[in-house]
Amino acid sequence: MSGNRRKAFLVSAAIVGGALLMTACDGTDAATDTGAAQSSDSAAPSGSSAAGSGQDAGKGSDAKDEGTEDAAGSGADTGNGKREQVEQSCGANDISWSTKSETQAGGYILISAKAKPGITCYLPAALPIVAFGSDGTEAGPAEQAVGEQIKLSGSTTAYAGVQTKTTKENGGKELDFIIVAVNDDDDPVSLPVGTITVDDPIVTNWHTAPADAVPFS
Repeated sequence: MSGNRRKAFLVSAAIVGGALLMTACDGTDAATDTGAAQSSDSAAPSGSSAAGSGQDAGKGSDAKDEGTEDAAGSGADTGNGKREQVEQSCGANDISWSTKSETQAGGYILISAKAKPGITCYLPAALPIVAFGSDGTEAGPAEQAVGEQIKLSGSTTAYAGVQTKTTKENGGKELDFIIVAVNDDDDPVSLPVGTITVDDPIVTNWHTAPADAVPFS
């Protein structure tokens, strides 16, 4: 991971927080504008009000249709006015995460990923991004080839194993959390773990069985 990308990876949570704040401000302005428009309508003559009501109803219907398409994740236009759902890639915020310390292979951390209720998404056939500490030390691959795409929905769970220390020498940095993302463009999440020593870490691909996610250095 390059220096610029690593920096963006570690501060993206702050950027998301700023975006949410701006969204909240926009919502307040919209509510103020709506209130002013309603006051203006109430002062209009009854005939104008009736005509205006019909126009507003038409606009309201159009706005509803646009919102429905956006909420459905766009989809592909089939050309007949209908949209077909497009497979959605998982983001860190779509997933319920958990970690567990295991003793096999000299000890490792098992990461579990399950889609949040109502969400169906796909983990790509790519290595999970796992980083450690403020310097963004990133885990390398524990397997020679990438795995397969995994569909997360309902109770389906994906697993990845992280071996935080693969060197035999003493030393390394002591940490109590790991940073996980699905890909380079994702907003990372910080997951608490027990105290770990980090030195040349590795991570497996995503697997549907926890026994397949044991990392061997």
